[in-house]
Amino acid sequence: MDMAKAKAPRRPRAETPKGFRDYFGADVTERKEMLDRIAAVYHRYGFDPLETSAVETVEALGKFLPDVDRPNEGVFAWQEDPDSDKPGDWLALRYDLTAPLARVAAQFRNELPSPYRRFAMGPVWRNEKPGPGRFRQFYQCDADTVGAASVAADAEICAMLSDALEEVGIPRGDYIVRINNRKVLNGVMEVAGVLDPADPERFEAERGIVLRAIDKLDRLGSDGVCALLGEGRRDESGDVTKGAGLGPDQAEVVMGFIDARRDDGAATCTRLRELVGGSQIGAEGVDELETIAALLAAQGYGPDRIVIDPSVVRGLGYYTGPVFEAELTFEILDEKGRPRQFGSVAGGGRYDDLVKRFTGQAVPATGISIGVDRLLAALRAKGRIGAEAAQGPVVVTVMDRDRMADYMQMVGELRAAGIRAEVYLGNPKNFGNQLKYADKRGAPVAVIQGTDEAERGVVQIKDLILGAKIAADATHEEWKEQPAQTEVARTDLIAAVRRILEG
Repeated sequence: MDMAKAKAPRRPRAETPKGFRDYFGADVTERKEMLDRIAAVYHRYGFDPLETSAVETVEALGKFLPDVDRPNEGVFAWQEDPDSDKPGDWLALRYDLTAPLARVAAQFRNELPSPYRRFAMGPVWRNEKPGPGRFRQFYQCDADTVGAASVAADAEICAMLSDALEEVGIPRGDYIVRINNRKVLNGVMEVAGVLDPADPERFEAERGIVLRAIDKLDRLGSDGVCALLGEGRRDESGDVTKGAGLGPDQAEVVMGFIDARRDDGAATCTRLRELVGGSQIGAEGVDELETIAALLAAQGYGPDRIVIDPSVVRGLGYYTGPVFEAELTFEILDEKGRPRQFGSVAGGGRYDDLVKRFTGQAVPATGISIGVDRLLAALRAKGRIGAEAAQGPVVVTVMDRDRMADYMQMVGELRAAGIRAEVYLGNPKNFGNQLKYADKRGAPVAVIQGTDEAERGVVQIKDLILGAKIAADATHEEWKEQPAQTEVARTDLIAAVRRILEG
């Protein structure tokens, strides 16, 4: 055996990297259609589209990374010219669409109108451990207003989110947009003794425990949350989670906050005002919620669509004022076949320190992010999309390979008439394979013209939709009659195909 003989190079594995996936035909079409509808709503509200590059400097992404000491943690990052005398910038794939917006708002602040209203749609990348339904690349769809201090901007975003959900096919009654306010919670924390307005750093750990406890309300129930607000909680396995150390009276204020939702926004705000007592920041937060509720009511967005709900704590650590979340309220079955509510498909709020990192000046901003894959999954679960397989093209078959120009002429006419069509470009020797191909493509119609038909100036039109129905439940005699195939004059090709497509 000749040892010098080079080993054949190993073939690359044909598989996606872990945590990534491919999107085929209908997936892409359905997503594009949904995003087009959302974009139309955003456009109607006066928002402009913005596309930024997939790559930002790690410095620009900044504190939005989970761990700034290790810039590669959580993002896909690399350094330009790392081995040269002058290593370049660290670059990373964008982690979300908000950090690039902050950079744009700072970089173009002299050219852009203020407030700047933009929407953005596109993939973002997270270098995290993938799991079921958790991908390292996913789509986001954001709308933000930068430079508007008024909570009218927050009210508008909630109204727009409500319209967008209805526009894509989530009917009223199947969703609710909930609004809360970080300032109200801060007021409650002040009354509960874990926030000192004179020293915001103090009690930070306790506040973190309070926030995480509130967030677990639906899982642990009020007793579990109460335990976490106090000394701590022992779970079934015996593990103890450290509590925030609040006394019973202080814990009662926090529990009252979670429980403050009433039938209408005004009543909820009245209850919240009692809870925040003499806290200035708390009172300011309640004022903001009242204003938002009033502005929405003036446009006809009542509690059937948008509610003030103090139990929403979504990312409260990140936001500085109003926060919102859109939840779908219909039931689906989980992996184990148990019914559960579909849950959240969008969230956002006011974050006022975003652009400050670049310019040193505080710039108010508020926005929303829609989870595109989750919303698509919801529409599929409701049967709004994906029920019908996307219709394939009309397939013009090839009976005589030397007459390709005739077939190309037919397909050209079909396309010029706005009909999706293609000529079979595989090996035309076996006609059965051509029909199998048409079937795999989901073709509604096959067009057939042999020499005999060409001489007589006709074409055969095979209705594949009807053909499939006949094949499923026809007798042999019915099948022989082949009503699914008709002969028409070549000049009537377009009209005949259109009749079938229009059913």
